[in-house]
Amino acid sequence: MIEHNKLFEINTRVWLKRFQAGEKAAKLSDVPDTYWQGLADKGIKIIWLMGIWKTCDSLIERCCFEEGLIQSYDRALKEWRKEDIIGSPYAIDKYEISPKIGTKKDLENLRKTLHKLGMKLILDFIPNHFSADSEIIRTNPEIFIECKPEHFEQDSLTFFKSDHFPDRIFAHGRDPFFPAWTDTIQINYFNPQTREFMTSCLQKIAKMCDGVRCDMAMLVLSNVFNNSWRGVIDEEKYPRPEEEFWKDAISSVKEVNKDFIFIAEAYWNLEWDLQQLGFDFTYDKKLLDRLIDGTPVSVRDHLRAEQDYQIKSVRFIENHDEDRAVAKLGVEKSFAAAIIISTIQGLKLYFEGQFIGKRIKVPVQLGIEPDEREIKVISKFYDKLLSITKNEIFNFGEWKLLDALSAHEGNISNENILAWLWTYNNENRLVVVNYSPQTAQCRLKLELHGYDESLEIFDVLHDKGYIRSSEEVRNLGLFVELAAYQSHIFVY
Repeated sequence: MIEHNKLFEINTRVWLKRFQAGEKAAKLSDVPDTYWQGLADKGIKIIWLMGIWKTCDSLIERCCFEEGLIQSYDRALKEWRKEDIIGSPYAIDKYEISPKIGTKKDLENLRKTLHKLGMKLILDFIPNHFSADSEIIRTNPEIFIECKPEHFEQDSLTFFKSDHFPDRIFAHGRDPFFPAWTDTIQINYFNPQTREFMTSCLQKIAKMCDGVRCDMAMLVLSNVFNNSWRGVIDEEKYPRPEEEFWKDAISSVKEVNKDFIFIAEAYWNLEWDLQQLGFDFTYDKKLLDRLIDGTPVSVRDHLRAEQDYQIKSVRFIENHDEDRAVAKLGVEKSFAAAIIISTIQGLKLYFEGQFIGKRIKVPVQLGIEPDEREIKVISKFYDKLLSITKNEIFNFGEWKLLDALSAHEGNISNENILAWLWTYNNENRLVVVNYSPQTAQCRLKLELHGYDESLEIFDVLHDKGYIRSSEEVRNLGLFVELAAYQSHIFVY
């Protein structure tokens, strides 16, 4: 049976400060069970603790105060101080919980607490790189890309001399479309020893949690890796492997725990490729882009993809890399977008602060957050939406995209309406969203075999009931009129 669960991301290092009492920094053990119970009550099934691994403070001064980063700190918090900058959680020293967050035992206890509440724990796996000052450079230098002196002479931004081996040149981690991340060191995936080492890291993490969110997972694909580092690595010494790393690594973990969850942060239309290699879920950034800048037609077209792809897609309107939904879309449009991602197939990702209307994106290098008050209309909306979508029909039901037909000749506003139907155990949920800035009308034809002459439908989003002619709904379609960015969730 397919299950469409909800995932909740927490920026752990910043979030923990809320539980601090006095001068002593808060740890995972200081978070009360009532906090996790509150998320379980909202229907959250998976917790993603983002950024718990040990990092290298030695790189903060060198790498975290370039102009672009300082501007991002200023946008988030005008009164930030130098000591508030704690470095990127994605430039890790090694896969051990940071002592600033807690102990291995604390993590074990938290996982047990989540399991008792019917929830699972997700942690980060960063496959592309380690910290540029990681102790692994000293213990396992062979797993990294080592270069010639001329590479450093030609490009001192991408290549560097490690403090561990001042006479050797290594590469910083990078995305081929952006400058290198100077706080990282690039892993060499064409080296069999590297693959063995990184697989062992995954196996170690798999004993600590129920799944991993794999950062920039597509960078490890052989074709992408080859295009990024061709001319740098020794192709005779490190020929392109026959198998993809992900296929072997994922299968090795699932042989031990078949239910372990693999989530890929993925872009560049490589999501399907990663799903075929074993990923349970891949990011659906394309849907977010269409919700921001696209048309309702483009959103509908996106939702016509094959079910196998859709059920493995991670739907979201914000996360730590994206602007906050309310700031980006405005309140009403963000509500419509939230209803869309919460009532379609796939894994739904919500970011801590989303449910109360936080508007400020906090850079991951910043260790504190601005004080933002709860926006009552937003928290009330999410309480309602999450209560509705807790129903098992949205977790286990059968989903069908509907055609929104013209309400009458010459009226094309139906193109702005998105609609789909969930069915499960003889129950139905009809979701209708006007994803446009003007009023729209449509008709929706429904199969009503066995229903009485009068059809009773109830909008659980607005607590309002309607009675319609079953014959009219079958033949002409249910008439729906919605104001800009408004929605219905009907039960019938």
